[in-house]
Amino acid sequence: MVWDKTKEILQEELSDSVFNLWIEPLACVQVQDDRIRLACPDRFFSAYIAQNYLHIIQEKINEADARPRKVVLCESKYQPLPAPRGEQLRLPHLPAGRSCVRSLHPRYTFDEFMVGESNILAQSACRSMSVCDDSIGPCLYINSSTGLGKSHLTQAVAHLILTESPMTRLHYVTAQQFSSEMVRDIKANTMDGFKRKYHEDCDILLVEDVHSLTGKKKTQEELNEILDSLIKSGKRIILTANRTPRDLEGIDGEFRSRMASGLVTTIQAPDLATRQRIVRNKLHYHQLQLPEDFVIYLAQHIKGDVRQLESAIIAIRAKAKLMARTVDMELVREVVRTVVGVPKVLTAGTVSEFVGSQFRVSVQDMQSRSRRKALTFPRQVAMYLCRKHTQESLADIGRAFNRDHSTVLHSIKVVAGLAIRNTSIDEQVRLLSCKIEKL
Repeated sequence: MVWDKTKEILQEELSDSVFNLWIEPLACVQVQDDRIRLACPDRFFSAYIAQNYLHIIQEKINEADARPRKVVLCESKYQPLPAPRGEQLRLPHLPAGRSCVRSLHPRYTFDEFMVGESNILAQSACRSMSVCDDSIGPCLYINSSTGLGKSHLTQAVAHLILTESPMTRLHYVTAQQFSSEMVRDIKANTMDGFKRKYHEDCDILLVEDVHSLTGKKKTQEELNEILDSLIKSGKRIILTANRTPRDLEGIDGEFRSRMASGLVTTIQAPDLATRQRIVRNKLHYHQLQLPEDFVIYLAQHIKGDVRQLESAIIAIRAKAKLMARTVDMELVREVVRTVVGVPKVLTAGTVSEFVGSQFRVSVQDMQSRSRRKALTFPRQVAMYLCRKHTQESLADIGRAFNRDHSTVLHSIKVVAGLAIRNTSIDEQVRLLSCKIEKL
């Protein structure tokens, strides 16, 4: 039988302790033409096998049988014998230490994260770190303003690792918690344990809000030493802050350099299309249905902190229920005014973002030097509408599109001429103009 042959090969390749502990308990429960199914005692056993020994099992199965079969792990009802009373079962080759994780938000997972142009690099990098993909290096630094998803992504990494690889030693703390823990251990004269925890008993370190270490020289030195040790050991690190490393004040130069030794990525405020998807997602979660016009209004007027979008949706739902009101546009406007204040005067940036969303092109595309018609026409329409609905000069509008004032003037003339000759374009421009007036 293929599994019996494979076990014989594995027994020669692995030490007795590893073979007896991790290979012997595996039971072959099904052999098919293209796969072989091995049953594990429980999901933790299965996760450890998948992370540490699945590759060699697959390799030796291919050696034992001419027909290639994929190894599939599953769980069985088998339970290992209990350890003798008074003795603790000691598992060889298990890493020392255990994960140390602060409370995780149940919805801060990758599935719940809304990906857009503003955050796709950070999201992709975090996924790579979660699955030990070393393509971005051992250190990832994410910075953004508050409420744009730094904590969501960091906790998504923790969720995924703790679910898929529960034996990974993951330490997740804020910089303030790290600093407080270090101070306690200094006072208690237990720094040896502190150093062992972070230097030796750690496979991935997640530290949030490193900007809060401003001026804390001793803590910076200690964390810098830990980063150096983990990077040299091939371990993984994710750091978050509200500014890039070079913009952090009161930070030691060597520590700053270490933090920037890997990928540094910035999460920008989400674009209009992403904000609309966020609104729909939050509405679904809070079991609230709103017309598409209301969704667009919320996304257009609440642009920064994503938490404000959820706050507005909660407020709309609560006001409608407590005041027995139908959710209409006036109620939505009231809530938006409460969340972000009185709407600001229209700007070229606001108009260009809106026009881009209507033509399904990004602002960055319209700012590019491309002369493709799919971009040229939306750009010209956006310039025309900027001139009509904002108080900005031709030069200001031009700067919003990386063009000079003469290009703006030419675009205005082109759109005005097309609108006179083509009733379809005239109607399209008029409809966009009406929508902008409601922003």
